[in-house]
Amino acid sequence: MNATPAVSVIMPVLNEERHLRNSVRHILEQEYEGEMEVVIALGPSTDRTDEIAAELVREDPRVHTVPNPTGRTPAALNAAIKASRHPIVVRVDGHGMLSQNYIATAVRLLEETGAQNVGGIMHAEGENAWEDAVAAAMTSKIGVGNAAFHTGGAAGPAETVYLGVFRREALEQQGGYNVEFIRAQDWELNFRIREAGGLIWFSPELKVQYRPRPSVKALAKQYKDYGRWRHVVARYHEGSINLRYLAPPTAVCAIAAGVVVGALLTPWGFVVPAGYLAAIAAGSLPAGKGLPLKARAQIPVALATMHMSWGFGFLTSPKALARKVIASRRPAVRTTSV
Repeated sequence: MNATPAVSVIMPVLNEERHLRNSVRHILEQEYEGEMEVVIALGPSTDRTDEIAAELVREDPRVHTVPNPTGRTPAALNAAIKASRHPIVVRVDGHGMLSQNYIATAVRLLEETGAQNVGGIMHAEGENAWEDAVAAAMTSKIGVGNAAFHTGGAAGPAETVYLGVFRREALEQQGGYNVEFIRAQDWELNFRIREAGGLIWFSPELKVQYRPRPSVKALAKQYKDYGRWRHVVARYHEGSINLRYLAPPTAVCAIAAGVVVGALLTPWGFVVPAGYLAAIAAGSLPAGKGLPLKARAQIPVALATMHMSWGFGFLTSPKALARKVIASRRPAVRTTSV
């Protein structure tokens, strides 16, 4: 790999008028000596996203757009990959802000580790009290367990990473993203890369600022989808589940049972939901350290929304969805060298 290989940044975008311009600015202002292009895959947005993207194209010749009529993330990623041309492919979302030397660091890590994909920390930061509360919940172990790309950790091999900086040859070898994975498409692609003998590498040197969902409703939908698709992954790949993933659905079942028992049999049943509320209230104290009171007060709401929505999505994930996805399974493609 050359010291400064050319880089293609791909962005799947849908209804991102609030953050798109700032996200692209963080890309174009990277401290990177190599050639760069930005390919934005535009879904059918209902806000000013397309207008802002057109402005960005006019303002900088490095920015291009491609259509993504389905609005689905994996289809957007594949369209952007196809329209891009450089040997390193950097995935960025429309509400992600790259740290200043993100691309240069990622390219260096690809060279040093021999990995096919490297990624780092999803560093949630809010712009108001509610988003600050969600960010605190998302970066705390009581909120997301021990997920390294949320809470940090030592550099090393990983099952999957946040977003990702890929060698193009690895993407092309595997045929890109599986479009049936509306969520968890990163995990599925990285699974195939690993099955083919490739290395996925996590490093805390890589950091992307992430803007949390702006409302309880949006956060609930996000985490319900996460839970729904994590159960698909568990059915798709037996052995990929662990206690961290089982905690939210277990909590949902226990709380529901406690409420029913408390309402129909004995008030002692309410000990379970009361205990859960006490636990997240206590856990929110260290998570909210340094935040204003208004933000700290909303952390338990964010935690409960994340846990309950994720658990509900996991429990209600239909087997039919998993069967459809399993039927689309792509075998990992191996070559003599990557």
